[in-house]
Amino acid sequence: MYNSNDFVMIAGFPNSIFRLNLIMANTVQARKRANQAAKLNAHNSAIRSAMRTAIKKVRAAVEAGDKQAAQAVYIQTTSILDKVANKKIIHVNKASRNKSRLAALVKSMP
Repeated sequence: MYNSNDFVMIAGFPNSIFRLNLIMANTVQARKRANQAAKLNAHNSAIRSAMRTAIKKVRAAVEAGDKQAAQAVYIQTTSILDKVANKKIIHVNKASRNKSRLAALVKSMP
């Protein structure tokens, strides 16, 4: 009925096994929408993760004390934030807030 690829162990839940790829849809259309939703969720999660990584790169450059590197990474990060906001993965105000805070960090560098 199930094979080993249908289960996964999650970190933080050592004695629990979670089933994957289980769609509880009754109609063809509902199954298709569930598959599409799962695919879009994975895509958006990857983009959101890349956004978070870009923000962390700016903060790391600021902590390292290299202002030119921080400015270069900041420019790339603002582009990523704008793209993510335009795709409606995050709210436009959240993108603006992140850009503003990162700009203040870079500007405050000696």
